[in-house]
Amino acid sequence: MILCGGVAIGPQIKALKGRRAPVVVGTPGRILDHLQRGTLGLGSVRYLVLDEADRMLDMGFAPDVGRILSRTPGGRQTALFSATMPKTIRSMVNSHMRSPQWLAVESRTPTVDTVAQVSYRVNGRDKTRALRSLIDAEKEPRAIVFRRTKHGATKLHRQLERDGYKAGLLHGGKTQAQRTKTLAAFVGGRTSILIATNVAARGLDIPDVSHVINYDLPEDVETYVHRIGRTARAGREGIAATLVGEAEKREFDKIKRALSVEVRESSLPLSA
Repeated sequence: MILCGGVAIGPQIKALKGRRAPVVVGTPGRILDHLQRGTLGLGSVRYLVLDEADRMLDMGFAPDVGRILSRTPGGRQTALFSATMPKTIRSMVNSHMRSPQWLAVESRTPTVDTVAQVSYRVNGRDKTRALRSLIDAEKEPRAIVFRRTKHGATKLHRQLERDGYKAGLLHGGKTQAQRTKTLAAFVGGRTSILIATNVAARGLDIPDVSHVINYDLPEDVETYVHRIGRTARAGREGIAATLVGEAEKREFDKIKRALSVEVRESSLPLSA
């Protein structure tokens, strides 16, 4: 059973009544909501999995996760998965897990061979103009454009819509209903550009994405690999373009050194 926020809680309550679900997958806020309403009990939980723990903490869910853990039996088996292990996560582990075993998987940062990776040096203030140039140079682009923040994504979305582009917006502040509507428009071809943040785009599997464009640099190489993996799905070819401002060159060089393939530096199309 899936219990996530952003959608009506009524159907979830109805589905839970008189039912003992063997597996429940949910978001911290909605799980806690059901616990407080008494529509979900965790007294018989034997296995608890916390996936993408660092992302949950980044989004401010640490208190909710702690309250959920306190409602589960002490004899449960807990598995926690995280790309990074900051002090906040280690503190959570020490508070809620007994004699935990730490397993580290070697970082490999693989990239898909069918993704052509290219970068463009631009003045930071000219990034939107550079983005328009890249989009206009393609006949029928289907592009996901990444920004670091909700504010930045919203601002860029407004600019592109004012310029006549059919664009959708996806960030962590959107409800599940809004997210579903935005994705349906992009998949159905009613929009050709999707402006997204990292958190909102996690797990997206959209066919026929021709371009991934890093308007803002990713925070690290793992995020870079995850972003560009949104294109070239199922053996198709794709292009991953990164707009690099003068102040971002050193940061991007660090990302490139960790990759197993070359990122070609190129010039923007003449229309820029």
